[in-house]
Amino acid sequence: MQTVETLNEGLKRAYTLTITAKEIDAKVDAEVRKVAPQVRMPGFRPGKVPANLIRKMHGPALMQDALNTAIQDGIQNLIASNKLRPAMQPSVALENEYEAGKDAELKVELEILPDVPTPAIDALKLERLTVPANDDAVQAQLQKFADQQKTWNDTKDGYKAKKGDLVTVDFVGKTEDGVAFDGGTGTDMAVEIGAGRLIPGFEDQVVGMKAGDEKQIKVTFPEDYAAKELAGKPATFDLVAKSVKTAGETRIDDALATSLGLKDLDQLKGLLKGQVEQELNGLTRTHMKRKLLDQLAAGHDFPVPPSMVEAEFNQIWEQLKHEATHEPDPDAALKEMEAEKDDYRAIAERRVRLGLLLSEIGQANGIEVTSQEMNRLIAQAAQQYGPEDQQRFVQYIQQEPMAAAQLRAPLYEDKVVDFLFDKAEITDREVTREQLEEAIESEDGFATGTHHHDHDNHKPKTAKKAAKTEDAKPVKAKKVEKADVEPAAPGDELVKAEPVKKAATKKAPAAKAEEAPAKKPAAKKALAKK
Repeated sequence: MQTVETLNEGLKRAYTLTITAKEIDAKVDAEVRKVAPQVRMPGFRPGKVPANLIRKMHGPALMQDALNTAIQDGIQNLIASNKLRPAMQPSVALENEYEAGKDAELKVELEILPDVPTPAIDALKLERLTVPANDDAVQAQLQKFADQQKTWNDTKDGYKAKKGDLVTVDFVGKTEDGVAFDGGTGTDMAVEIGAGRLIPGFEDQVVGMKAGDEKQIKVTFPEDYAAKELAGKPATFDLVAKSVKTAGETRIDDALATSLGLKDLDQLKGLLKGQVEQELNGLTRTHMKRKLLDQLAAGHDFPVPPSMVEAEFNQIWEQLKHEATHEPDPDAALKEMEAEKDDYRAIAERRVRLGLLLSEIGQANGIEVTSQEMNRLIAQAAQQYGPEDQQRFVQYIQQEPMAAAQLRAPLYEDKVVDFLFDKAEITDREVTREQLEEAIESEDGFATGTHHHDHDNHKPKTAKKAAKTEDAKPVKAKKVEKADVEPAAPGDELVKAEPVKKAATKKAPAAKAEEAPAKKPAAKKALAKK
């Protein structure tokens, strides 16, 4: 096998590999010996079919298998002999269509990982913002939990609905000129008066209705409503009240706890306190990790493989396009994305560089994921599949090194981050939950190093902050699956509102740590009261 280097520029390499006909023929002989015991032919005992007959019968298939094997061996020898560390899967192409009995000439192109300078980790200084899980926080959580257990009692005929009551209605929405609009009709919709879940003015006008009443109410859709033809426009809803119920008394006592299978109220409070502490600790870690990554990014600048950056950028871009389609004005959102395309590419480059840094730190300090930890990861990931597919998933992870690396990456990164936390000089400062959430939400100086605050809640700018929460791109995860974003369901979502979740309060299952949870489709958020 002959190897000629044709390109050595930055992190790019290219080679021409010549695999001789003699080498390929030797591979064919090896394939013949491998399949011979299984070949059956009339007149011959099993396993005794002559090699020349096997070649004659299965020549093309054997030649293809031999060529593939020779190519794989050639690539591995090339990487080993030149001590290359490929950033992505090498590109391999035959220069000409292969003909039996002739040499095979290959063109191999790849990018290599850079030599990462020894990361500076001895002068790390971090501030840990902590929020105590005090009695008020636990009581607030307990009240929310009790409200979720609310029961509803039937009312007598003629009872008029008031704030706090639950009214079940059928409705037909119409434009100002009396034409029913798409998605504006529904049945048996529960309206909790005063809950603030519906578009402005809707709930207030249900006050006073009795079971059996019919009423037309007038509303104005928010300016940023998802359906552009309705945004900012007045409309009417023809309502029919089918029932009115009052909220039953929700007592926070031992009975509430025992109804959930617990011993008493103290046990329920203890569980809720644990949940509050876990959530607050997660917020603290998210903020501190971002500051850590900021310091690493600011202190290190080296070239990264363009192919890795492009792959990461494409993932970011596809996600943004999904989200833009659910904006009140998708065209405007896409236009804003295009204007900030360079910023997103810089975010992708930052993620890749941080991933390389964390990998270098981990390797230099003997950090690894044990086989027991890996087995737990596989078992946990397999739970998302049905019983029939779990074993297939386990086998896939075991046979695909890149898939295994992607599954391992979040835990490996967490271990490196914990190691750096132990090395850093940390000062503690007690803050309120609101202050901690604001510190997370208002992070600036993302990948480009510019200062940018997201006060106007435009999706592309919000996405920049989400992108920063998943800064480190694992080096070994060559392929990352994109998470599907389901579109908002039409019809009964018309007047419903959904709570807006805070970003970055839980780990993501993808190969990036501290990723912001996937946001609800923007169409649903646009339907909330503004």
